[in-house]
Amino acid sequence: QVQMVESGGRLVRAVDSLRLSCAASDRTFRNYVMGWFRQGGGKEREFVAATAWSGTMKSYADFAKGRFTISRDKAESTVYLQMNSPKPEDTAVYYCVADRRPYVRSPANVTDNYEFWGQGTLVTVSS
Repeated sequence: QVQMVESGGRLVRAVDSLRLSCAASDRTFRNYVMGWFRQGGGKEREFVAATAWSGTMKSYADFAKGRFTISRDKAESTVYLQMNSPKPEDTAVYYCVADRRPYVRSPANVTDNYEFWGQGTLVTVSS
């Protein structure tokens, strides 16, 4: 059974930065779209960012543009989310996702587009 394991979630201050990581247990994921969703308390799950298999095609939610950066290590089937200047409203459980397709579908923010989901890692941002 394929596993996607997130790490890096923690309590941070708004002036800090942090990087989330997600490693897939199957190297086939090197060829898949990988990305991130999040879900804050009392909110619906929302799209954060996604990257194509090549790492060159990326899609971001508006709130993530300019602050978050998604990247991937194709050799290790790993995807990262660099979060700079986090805000208290970024507090959420962040989920790693993957889609069997090599390119990010449009629109990218549809949860049903992503077949694989990790268990999530909690990010808490204090003001």
